[in-house]
Amino acid sequence: MLLRILLLLMIFSDISSAASYASASQAKVEQEKTSQEKSDHDQWLKDRFSDQHEQLIPIVAVADMFFSCNKVRKTDPIGYQIKELITVMHKDVLAEKLNQCLAEDLIKSDVALNFGLLGCFHEQLAQLPNEEKQQKMKLVKQAIASLSREERQKSFTQCVTDQAIGYLK
Repeated sequence: MLLRILLLLMIFSDISSAASYASASQAKVEQEKTSQEKSDHDQWLKDRFSDQHEQLIPIVAVADMFFSCNKVRKTDPIGYQIKELITVMHKDVLAEKLNQCLAEDLIKSDVALNFGLLGCFHEQLAQLPNEEKQQKMKLVKQAIASLSREERQKSFTQCVTDQAIGYLK
């Protein structure tokens, strides 16, 4: 009798483990499927709206740069939001505001690139609670200080591309 109970416990234990494993495997498959669907959707957006996307990328980049530059240098008394800069402000006005803010720094300078990264990540983290956002922005600033120009440029390009896709949705 004891042997039979032990055998049943072992069988149920194996079934339970197998069920747990199957459940975990199914969750992983679902997560990969969701990730692939998002990736496919993003690619569809890029293909469908590629012209708009290509036109939007420089506007997003300039908006990110101006947002952070203005936050630090306060050349414009208005505290714009990035979304407002992208969707409402005329691109020529935005470009002029960035030029005024950068002053002697060129748009292709490290200073402008760093402002752009800060602006882009500011928007990417906007949905987080304030304390968590501040912690993550601190990490972003540390990463910016430690990355090469090439790595920062790649990060900025990727961030702006993702950000622009968000405005197409």
